[in-house]
Amino acid sequence: MQSDLYQEHTLNNGIRLIFRKNLSSVGHIGFLVNAGTRDETEEELGLAHFIEHTLFKGTSKRKAYQIINRLEDVGGELDAYTTKEDTFISATFLKNYFDRAIELISDIAFNSTFPEKEIEKEKEVVIDEINSYKDNPSELIFDEFENMLFNNHPLGHDILGTKASVKKLSSKKITQFIKKNYGTNEIIISVVGSMEFKNVKNKFIKYFDNIPANIINNDRNIPVVFKQQEVIKSKDTFQSHCLMGGLAYKTSHKNRINLILLNNLIGGPGMNSLLNMSLREKHGLVYNVESNYSYFNDTGYWSIYLGTDKDNLNKSIDLAQKILKEKRNKIITCSKLNKIKKQLLGQIAIGAENYSDYAFTMAKSKLIYGKINSFAEIEKSINEITASDLLETANEIYTSNNTSLLIYK
Repeated sequence: MQSDLYQEHTLNNGIRLIFRKNLSSVGHIGFLVNAGTRDETEEELGLAHFIEHTLFKGTSKRKAYQIINRLEDVGGELDAYTTKEDTFISATFLKNYFDRAIELISDIAFNSTFPEKEIEKEKEVVIDEINSYKDNPSELIFDEFENMLFNNHPLGHDILGTKASVKKLSSKKITQFIKKNYGTNEIIISVVGSMEFKNVKNKFIKYFDNIPANIINNDRNIPVVFKQQEVIKSKDTFQSHCLMGGLAYKTSHKNRINLILLNNLIGGPGMNSLLNMSLREKHGLVYNVESNYSYFNDTGYWSIYLGTDKDNLNKSIDLAQKILKEKRNKIITCSKLNKIKKQLLGQIAIGAENYSDYAFTMAKSKLIYGKINSFAEIEKSINEITASDLLETANEIYTSNNTSLLIYK
């Protein structure tokens, strides 16, 4: 199948290829599997993230140092990360080394041996990572807030796990998790570059067609009903940190784009967000303030984070809540609506120029929706949003009974 955006091919084992051609001399490959920390049991906390680390520790034909050097020797990069629902391995390389890169991704993904000696060393690395988060309250508060919202559901678990759970991980647990969750029907290989699709497809078949089919049904547990909470914890910090938020739309919800647009207006990446203009520029109360909207397969959540001097905490919270109240009670003007639409579309277009990130976005879209929308389709859906749509969404999401509060002070 071919479109103006991408070409694709599916193997008999279920693994899918998505390719987008560009004019760059640099290519990108992504390996996305629909398996993350929410797929862990209580005995596996931190395992999905730990697998991401240990994939690079040796395969049936390569030592760890050979994996590291394979792309770096020719100026390329190899990386991976874990989310609540995904594991992603990526490679960036000069296009002449495409064959080297895709073979390495295949070797790592399907031939890793997870030697116990390397596992024991990597446990200490991950425990150090856990300790570093505990030293950073502006990051730790997000993990604790998610656990508050999802009430000990796997979606609320820390991606890193705990020191105790990491110490119990083993090669056996790793292989069992992969067999249970790495379904070949849940894997997308995304490629962006100036290579010809015929060559990309042939290499994809060469290195992935021999993988045995492992068809799974990724039937995840739905989070429990939201329970509103207000928690204040004493911390030995100079600043107070606050997170407020509640449940929001899942990935496939028809109003998801409405909330993305609202979030962008309220506290998105732009310096002209309402929160930044009020709390920082006008009142000088905070150094960092932001809002976020995270969405998953079956739920989502919105949040506002701010860090401020302890004497300014209550005023900062009041100003943030005032902004939310205004979005619930006052319809946005046509001129403002057009401005925020243009801003979001510009951010999307600029983000698509980061082809390494786009490789993930492309694979994720294919995995969830079975398609990849063109920029014209995205623009059309955003331009169809009305001021009344945003008012309705604000009154559905930014309500007092859908707001929990976590404060470090």
